Parts: sequence; C-alpha cells; structure tokens
Amino acid sequence: MKFRPQALVSSVAALAILSVGSAFAQEFQANESQLSEQYSGSAYSPYAEQDYPKRPLWGDNHLHTSLSMDAGGFGNRVSPRDAYRLARGEQITASSGQPLRLSRPLDWLAITDHSDGMGMINDVLASSPLITRYEQGARWAKGFNAGGQEAVNATLDLIGTFSQGEMDPEMFAQYSPGARRYATIWDDVINAAEEFNDPGTFTTFIGFEWTSLVNGGNMHRNVIFRDGADRARLVVPYTTQAPIGSTDPLDLYKYLEAYEEKTNGSAMAFAHNGNLSNGIMFPVDAQYTGRALDKEYVEQRAKWERMYEITQIKGDGEAHPYLSPDDEFADYGTWDVGNLDLSEAKTDDMLAKEYAREALKNGLALEEKFGTNPYKFGVVGATDSHTSLATAEEDNFFGKHTGYEPSPERLTHPFMKTENGELSAWQMVASGYTAVYANENTRAALFDAMDRKEVYGTTGPRMVVRFFGGWDYTEDDMNSRQPAVVGYGKGVPMGGDMPPAPDNATAPTFMAYALRDPIGANLDRIQIIKGWLDAEGKTHEKVYDVVWSDNREPGADGKLPPVGNTVDAASATWENSIGASELGTVWTDPDFDPAQKAFYYVRVLEIPTPPWYVYDAFRFGTEVPEGAPTSQQERAYTTPIWYTPSG
Repeated sequence: MKFRPQALVSSVAALAILSVGSAFAQEFQANESQLSEQYSGSAYSPYAEQDYPKRPLWGDNHLHTSLSMDAGGFGNRVSPRDAYRLARGEQITASSGQPLRLSRPLDWLAITDHSDGMGMINDVLASSPLITRYEQGARWAKGFNAGGQEAVNATLDLIGTFSQGEMDPEMFAQYSPGARRYATIWDDVINAAEEFNDPGTFTTFIGFEWTSLVNGGNMHRNVIFRDGADRARLVVPYTTQAPIGSTDPLDLYKYLEAYEEKTNGSAMAFAHNGNLSNGIMFPVDAQYTGRALDKEYVEQRAKWERMYEITQIKGDGEAHPYLSPDDEFADYGTWDVGNLDLSEAKTDDMLAKEYAREALKNGLALEEKFGTNPYKFGVVGATDSHTSLATAEEDNFFGKHTGYEPSPERLTHPFMKTENGELSAWQMVASGYTAVYANENTRAALFDAMDRKEVYGTTGPRMVVRFFGGWDYTEDDMNSRQPAVVGYGKGVPMGGDMPPAPDNATAPTFMAYALRDPIGANLDRIQIIKGWLDAEGKTHEKVYDVVWSDNREPGADGKLPPVGNTVDAASATWENSIGASELGTVWTDPDFDPAQKAFYYVRVLEIPTPPWYVYDAFRFGTEVPEGAPTSQQERAYTTPIWYTPSG
C-alpha cells in the first residue's frame, strides 16, 4: 500500500477509519471486564483511573514575619514577601545579613503573624509619638533603639506584659481591629499571599495566629482560610484582648462560625505547644475558665480544630517519658520546665493535659461520655519560626528568632531563664514540616486534605510515609511498587475511621510504609502506637516495633536493640551504612479486642544524625554545650486511624 497525503483522503475513507476506531474502542471496553481478578487495577494501564493523591506536598503552617510584635522586636526585618520567596526556592538575605536557601522548595506556606498588635512593633522601632506618649511604649522604644542586650530585654518585657494581660489598653487599641493602621496591614497581608499564590506550583494560605495566653499558659491557635482575597477581606483577624477579643477558644469558634456564615467560605484552627500550657490545652473535666466540659465544647472543638501541631521549635509534643515510661523514644525535644514565659514552673500533674498521645487517649473517654471525640485531630509539624525563615533542617537551622540566627555566640546564653527555670539555646528543636496528601497543589485541595486529616508531621526530614487500615491486607500487598493502590482499595488512609469488620475478621490489619528523605538519613524502624479504652473507662497505650532494618532480633525483654550510631560529632557527619532506605510491612494487632475503642498511628524513626548545634560547633570552631547530646533520631508522626466498635 502506498502512502497518500492526508489532504487527499476522501471523506468516505475518513468515516471508515473513524468506524474502525470506534469498533476497536468498544471491543476494548468489552475486554476490560475480562482483566484478571488477581490484578488490582481498573484498566490495563496501572496509572489510569487513579484519583487518590500520589505524593505528599510539603509545607509549613506556622511562620512569623517582621509584622509580629515579638518577631520584629527581636530584630526580624524580613517581610512576608521575602518569606514566600525563600519557601518557593529562592535565595534571600536573613535579618542577620546572611544569605540562605532551603535545600528544596516547599510546596506551600501559611504565614501566621500574631493577630494582636499588628503594626505596633513598626511604631515602637520608629519611636513614633503614637507609642512614646505612653510609659510602656517609651520604655520599649528606648530599649530597642539601644540595641544589643537592651533590645532583647525590651522584647522580653513586651512579651511578658502581653502574656500577663497588662498592655496599656489605650495604647494597644491603636493596633487592634477597627483601627486604620490594623486594617491597612491586614490588607497587605492578603495582598502578599495573593501575589505569591501560584496554583499547581506553590500555594499560599491567608491566615493568622490567635495568641491566647492565660497567665502565661500557652493556648495559641493558628487559623487558615481555604479562601482567597475576596472572602478574607470581608473580615479581620480575631484577637485576644478585651473587649474586642477573647482568650477563650469557644469565642474563637464563634468567630470561625461567623466567618463561614458571612463569606460562605471555610476556615480551621490548629492548636500548638500544649507542652507550654501548664495543663490547660487538653482539658478533661473543665476548661481553664472553670466551665465544665459539655456537649457544646466537645462538638465545637471537634468541628474547628481538625489539626494539632505536634512538633516545632518550642519542643516536641507527641509524648512525655513521665506519661509513657515504657516508650524509650518518648523523651525527644522535651520542654517541660514551665509555661510559655516561665512565669510558672511545671508540675507532673499538668503533663497529662499537654501531650498529643494522652489527648488522643482522653478523647476516646470523652467520646464515650458525650458522643463526640474533641481530640480526634490530624497531626502536623511546623517551625513557628519568628525569623520569616521556614528552616527546619538541622544543617540549615536559623533559630527561633533573629537573636538566634547562626553565629558563634548563639549557644553561649540561655534561650529563656527566670527564677522558675531555664531553657538552654541548644534545646531549640529544628522542627518541623507538614506533609499533605492532596490531589493537587491548590488552596482548596490542600485544605480539604487537612480537613479529612490525611496529613503527617516530621521533625524536618521529608520522608514519604503511608499508613492504611483495613481488615484483609496481606504481605503480598506490600510487594507492589504501588502499595497505595491496594491501601486505598482495601481500607482507609491515615485520618480515617476503620470500616465495619467483615464477619470473618478477627483483628484489623495495617499497611505501613516509609521511604527515606532522598538527601536524608536511612530509617531505623517503623512503630505503631496504639491507644485504647477498656471496659472500666481507663485508657492504655502500647508501642509496637512492626518493621526494622539490619536483621536485628528483639531481646528476651521484647525490646529491639538500637540500630547503631555512625555520627562523627567532630566533623558533623554520619554514614548511611546502617539502617534501610525503605521499610514496609503489613501488621495485625495481636491484642485486639473488638469491644474496645482504639486508635493507631505510625512513628517512623531515622538512624542517629547530628543535631543543629553540632553543625554549629563544626562550622564556627566552637564547643558543643555541656550536657547536649551529639546525636538524635529524627522522626515522622502520622495522623491516627480510629476504630469504633459496631453496634
């Protein structure tokens, strides 16, 4: 057959070709149903007809810029726009004059400057008459202009005054909702987010931090909107200072409800740093106000607080060794000296209402009592950096605030010290990031994934983690290079509720998989943490090592031997000669009781690596502080999967 130019093909021939194509398509559709029952795909192409998220999208949901009172007070001069530039992969200059870039761009960012006092720090730094005519403002302006330690002392004084609710009301009203300066800055916050929002490539969330402090007890929440400027401009952030604002989360929930009713938009809140609340973050009997927990409280908290920030610079909030004495990895990034400003020392009886694992357990008991679990939250990580710099990697850590950006001196003075205790500079945790399983990189898709809680947090490394729960996973399901196909097909992902058990099921099965950060450390092990409620209403927990590296065997006590340690502190290096690049397994709960409410989540541990201050010692030629460990095991925490008895 000779080739004929397309222009000469007759209409009759074209129709014939189309008919053949149509017949072939019909034949294929008929044969599609003949695919083997052993094959899990819905089409010959294993990548067709897949509507689940393929990869985690990485971001930081808690970052402060020069607009926040405390950030600007400590010397932050980096704008929201430069914060976005850094997060999307550009090199910028930090407030300390140092160039920096992230190892890899983030996929999304939420800038959450404090809603109280927007714009005030700018006038303090400028010694504006709007500020200096007040005793407090004059005192702070003088300290900031003096520089050095006097500026640090002035900032601590400002933070302490605010945290104790002692701000001059007339002065502070100029920087509160309803004031012209406040409205102008909020408008520019929205403008900056809109400028850098690039759907499909880089997402920005409009948001703020509601900075509730109760006599120094941390009750902070970050708020993010699913929406753009058109809706966000219809409101201003909610604050904590009376008479406009409130420190009670129930009032924040009313603000969120009013926002959605007014704009037809969506919003949610993230709590963080329960470890600095001195026992008031996760109440069990009554709020800090004395109001007894009731049906309204648990329902409102469950509705609006879909996420909890489990790890960040001011300490890791998963577990505490006092609460979990059998968990050898519970003492990580522990801040347990006192409340946020160390105005009150910590006591052991406060701890049970401060940590995520205990809250997850108590949530089961509260659900039994009220019918709703107020602590059924997703798990995320964030920096809470006050430098505008979302740096959560140990070898690129720029500190909590500008006074602790890299320098030979940043380890020579305490991070915080009062008569109630001390936190050393090396105790800042280079943490963390959030991974979101969303179908696309847009505000709507990311927000909706957070809403369904298909998220996990890490202390900085970008390891890929999958976690599914069902009733009939098998080891063969892990042998595929696409375990998520079977994961979604036979069960629910992290954040989900176990489906009803089939008649022949005896215990739930879980599929857990982790792949190391491509430029990070190998993996030590995957653990599944279970919490449950017994028939007497008491809660329990257990940590299971479910898969690990290097052919180790548990000892007679059931404990898995350590993976080893290759860290060379002198050169701030380690070797990936131990551990595994990926780990995965299917695990069946050996202690399952179908009558008991339970949750399960995954903790992935890396092999030991150097903390950020070991890199400091190597690069500046200084000493590692006395008492500071020279290695640590970074980790990831998934959102749980919950089991509820049927009937």
